[in-house]
Amino acid sequence: MLDSREVVRELQEMRDDGHLSDALLRTAVRRIASSGERFSWTGVYLLNADANELWLHNYVGTPTEHARIPVGTGLCGTAVTEKKNQNVPDVSKSDNYLSCNPDVQSELVVLIRAGDEIFGQLDIDSEDTEAFTGEDESAVQAVADKLAEQLASERQ
Repeated sequence: MLDSREVVRELQEMRDDGHLSDALLRTAVRRIASSGERFSWTGVYLLNADANELWLHNYVGTPTEHARIPVGTGLCGTAVTEKKNQNVPDVSKSDNYLSCNPDVQSELVVLIRAGDEIFGQLDIDSEDTEAFTGEDESAVQAVADKLAEQLASERQ
């Protein structure tokens, strides 16, 4: 289980030490990926609003061909369009699933946002069906909120 308090504390310490979002994003992805075997692929996509695309920043897991995802495409693009996290227990039942790996059974997409402004998202795949609980989503959201603080401060 992801200990979001510990990860958020580490990210805040990095902020206090002057690290920029690039380092915080990498750390968050690595910490989430290492929090359990259920997490077979963990990545962060940043929103390029001008191009209306999500761009893969970094990830842990099998390489993906989806380095850019148009907003509205797949679960990642849907999260941005709907401005809502996506917790899909069985991707085979989703009409809008964009497959990165045939072994993936469930996916969790958590937006990195400050108010109405979406900066990107944390995307987590699992080879287990029904892999992600509400607790998992809340823990990842706490990490995403800390990342949003950093991204928002850098854009000021």
